[in-house]
Amino acid sequence: MTDVTYFVSTTTDYSSYYNSEEDDAAPCDLIAIKTFSKRCLITLYSLVFILGFLGNGLVVCVLVKHWKQSNLTDICLFNLAFSDLVFVITLPFYSHLSMMGYWTFGNFMCHVLSGFHRTGFFSSIFFMVIMTLDRYIVIVHGHRKVTRYRTIRLTIALTFISWILSLCVSLPSFIFTKVSNESGNQEECTFLPENKDWVRYDLFATNVLGLILPLLVMVVCYSRIIPVLMKMKTAKRHRVVKLILSIVAVFFLFWAPYNISLFLNYLHSENVVSVDCEGDKSLRGSIIVTEALAYTHSCLNPIIYAFVGQKFMRRALQMLKKWLPISTRDLSDGSSRRSSVQSRSSGMSFVM
Repeated sequence: MTDVTYFVSTTTDYSSYYNSEEDDAAPCDLIAIKTFSKRCLITLYSLVFILGFLGNGLVVCVLVKHWKQSNLTDICLFNLAFSDLVFVITLPFYSHLSMMGYWTFGNFMCHVLSGFHRTGFFSSIFFMVIMTLDRYIVIVHGHRKVTRYRTIRLTIALTFISWILSLCVSLPSFIFTKVSNESGNQEECTFLPENKDWVRYDLFATNVLGLILPLLVMVVCYSRIIPVLMKMKTAKRHRVVKLILSIVAVFFLFWAPYNISLFLNYLHSENVVSVDCEGDKSLRGSIIVTEALAYTHSCLNPIIYAFVGQKFMRRALQMLKKWLPISTRDLSDGSSRRSSVQSRSSGMSFVM
C-alpha cells in the first residue's frame, strides 16, 4: 500500500514522497529532500494562504456587499473566489503536517480537508472555464440571439452543476483519504485507495479536467476573441489582448509543470521510466516545487479576473477606505476616470 500512496496526486501526505522504497533496490538517502520539502512547503504554503485568503476574501466581501447589483460575471467571480478560499484554507493544515511530520487533526478532518482541497481545486478550474465561455459568447456572438440565454437563472444553474461536479470528481479523496500508520511511524493523513485504478483515475482527473480541458477551452475561445477585439477602434484593445495572453500563459506556466511531474511520477511507478537514486530525488523534488508553484495560482486569480475590472476596483477601494486608516481618494478618482473611458466599448469593458 505504500507504493500506492507514493504515486497519488492528491496533496494529503507529503511524507509519502520520502518513505517509499523499491523492494529490490538499495535504499536511497532522501534526508536532503525531506529537509528541503519541510522548509519549502512551510514557507510557500503559509505565503499562499495569506495572500490567497486576503485577495479572495476581499473579492467575496465586495461582491456580497453589492449582491443586489450582481450580474452573471459577478456571480462567476464570487464562485471563483470562494473556490480558491476553500482551496487555500486547507493549506495551513498541510503546512503543519510538513512541519510536524505527522497528522494531529484526527481522521474526520483528514477526510474533510482532503475532499475540500480537491473540491476547491476543481471548482476553481470549472468557473474559469465558464467565465471564458461567457466572454466568448458576449464578444464573438454578442450580435446574435444566443446572448438572450445569458441570464441569472442560467448562471445559478451552471453554478450548482459546477459545484456538484466538483464534489463528485473529488469523492475518492473524501472516501479513501484516512489516518494510518502504514509506514510504521507516526500517524499520517494518506490517500489509501482500494486499488491502483483509483490512482489512475486521480491522475486522469488532475491532468484532463485540471489542465488539458481548461487550457483547450481558453486557447480556442481566446483565439476567436482576440481578432474581434483587434477590430475595435479603441486604444485599450492592445492592453486587453495582453491581458488575455497573460491569462492563458499564467495558467499554463503555473499548472503544466506540476501535471508533467505527476505524470512522470506515475510512469516511474509503473516502471515505464527507470531512474537512479539521483533521478528519483530530482523527481520527488520537482513534485514539491511545482506543486507549491501551482498553488500560488489561487493568489493570482483575484488580480487576473477581478481587480482588472474598473467597477470592481472602485468598489474594493471604497470598502478598503472604510476598513483601513489610509486615503484612497486619489486611487478612487483615477479608477473612476479609467472606468469612464472603459465604458465606451461594451465588449472591451466585459473583458476587463
